[in-house]
Amino acid sequence: MSKIDHKKELAFLYKASAKEVREVSVPELNYLMVDGAGDPNTTPAYAEAVEALFSVSYTAKFALKKSSAAVDYAVMPLEGLWWADDLSAFTREDRTQWRWTMMIMQPSMVTQEVIHDAIEAVRRKKNLPALSKLRLEAFNEGRCAQLLHIGPFTEEGPNIQRVHDFIEARSKLSGKHHEIYLSDIRRADPRKWKTILRQPME
Repeated sequence: MSKIDHKKELAFLYKASAKEVREVSVPELNYLMVDGAGDPNTTPAYAEAVEALFSVSYTAKFALKKSSAAVDYAVMPLEGLWWADDLSAFTREDRTQWRWTMMIMQPSMVTQEVIHDAIEAVRRKKNLPALSKLRLEAFNEGRCAQLLHIGPFTEEGPNIQRVHDFIEARSKLSGKHHEIYLSDIRRADPRKWKTILRQPME
C-alpha cells in the first residue's frame, strides 16, 4: 500500500513562520468546499458544514485505502476563506455579516466519483444537513503572503495587519482572507492554537 504525506510534500504551504511574513506561490489544488454565512460561533450552518466536510473526507480516504488503488493518506486540516460584502464588518467584528467557504484539500486521486460515493455513504449513516451543499472544486490562489498565528482567533488582528503591511509594501491585496487551522480547538489550549493566515496578492 502506498502512503502519501501531503503535509510533507506541501510543507511550504502548511508550515508557516510565526516570526516573519513570507511570500508563497500556491498551485492549483482540489478542495471539498461548502459555502455559508453568519457568525461561526453561533450559526448552526457553520458546525453543520464542518461536520459534513470531515465526514465525507474521512469516508473518501477509507474508501480509497480499501480500493484497488490501495493508497493511504492523512486527511488535511480544515481551511476557511472569509469575506464580507461590507468590509467594515470585519473591523467592527460584526460576525453576523461574515461570509465564508470552509474547505479541506483533497489528493488528486479523489475524483468527483469518489466524493459522490462518499457523500452517499455518509448519507446512509447520518443525513447531515450540509451534504447537499458540498462540492469538489479546483482552487488556484497563486501569489500569496502568509504568517503563522499562535493563540485565540480573537487575537489575530495584529498579525493580519502584518500580512497586509507586507503585501502593501510590495503589491496589492487580492482575493479572500484565508485561514488554515492546524490545531484541534476542541482539545488544545486556545493560547497554543496554530492558524496560518494567508492573503492573496496581485
